Amino acid sequence: MTFTAPLPIAVLMTRFEPGGTERQMTELIRRLDPSRWLVHVACFEARGGWLPRVAEAAASIEEFPVTSLKSPRTARHLLNFAAWCRANRIAVVHTAELYSNVFGLPAAALAGVPVRIGNRREINPDKSRTQIAMQRAAYGFAHKIVANSRAAAHRLLFERVPAHKIAVVANGLDFERVEPRQSRPTLRKVIVVANLRPEKGHDVLMDAAADVLRRFPDAQFEIVGGGPERDSLVARAAARGMTQAFAFLGHRDDVPARLAGADIFVLPSRSEAFPNAVLEAMAAGLPIVASGVGGILELIDDGKTGLLVPPGEPQPLAERICRLMADPAAAAAIGDAAREEARARYSFDRMVAAFESIYLNELTRRGLVAADEPQLAAS
Repeated sequence: MTFTAPLPIAVLMTRFEPGGTERQMTELIRRLDPSRWLVHVACFEARGGWLPRVAEAAASIEEFPVTSLKSPRTARHLLNFAAWCRANRIAVVHTAELYSNVFGLPAAALAGVPVRIGNRREINPDKSRTQIAMQRAAYGFAHKIVANSRAAAHRLLFERVPAHKIAVVANGLDFERVEPRQSRPTLRKVIVVANLRPEKGHDVLMDAAADVLRRFPDAQFEIVGGGPERDSLVARAAARGMTQAFAFLGHRDDVPARLAGADIFVLPSRSEAFPNAVLEAMAAGLPIVASGVGGILELIDDGKTGLLVPPGEPQPLAERICRLMADPAAAAAIGDAAREEARARYSFDRMVAAFESIYLNELTRRGLVAADEPQLAAS
């Protein structure tokens, strides 16, 4: 069997809520070459802020209402997804994250989909042993697992995924959405963009903020993102007498504008694969202080494009923030270097081309792309 252009590909997501993974997959769907690919989208829930953008580009959107992988109804949805893949003669299935990996890769194998691509976008800071085991089993049905950082790829090796199955494609960024940092003579506004979960280290920032405020009493900390830690963090700020210094903004659709209006970006995470927020802050030209963990080490050249600190340690974090506040010229130089690095290495066009190359290489290896299809030659 061979396929001719446009090749039918299915991208499986859980839903379309604004978030790092959803944004990356949405832009992949929107930017795949329509002369080469016919993109069908499958999901667990056809809702979320990114749904209209996906609908603009997708040939179809089909919902398979999985509410729990433990539900007996999931088996029926899995069979329906396999039948849908066969009906649409899907050549490639690409799953987005843990839940779609676990559901979609075995179902695609059952359907006989020729090329099956999984994703790995985290290092399991909040995953149970059962979830990790289920995902590892699902990877057995994939031809490639695409990690978004070398740190995530190393985690796959640790989980005994064969090296020949692993590829690395870094996240991309839409530079048209970026708003450049506004130049100011004094640097006092610190911004964090991260979900309020324990692994993001907001508590470490609060401990560091006490030292920063002693030196710079007019410093402000803007916290963008929602999550289960919100109430405890608000209470922590109140208990330390820092309520006036912290603004908890929740989820925001105007993140580029919030970054442009800030002076310093901080991400004190205990674990990261490849944080989009750091990439967006780099593109905006913000000086960055971040934990030296996971994919952050791949993004930031310490002392040149940002400042790295040990995870979980407030004192070094406070010292680096104060260093930037005390030297606006040095902070601006770091921000400028970060912006140039982001633009040189992390475009969506580069990301999409890398995925297309993986799809085509896997199809070609299996003799599923006719040799006389010039428009399907890998870019």
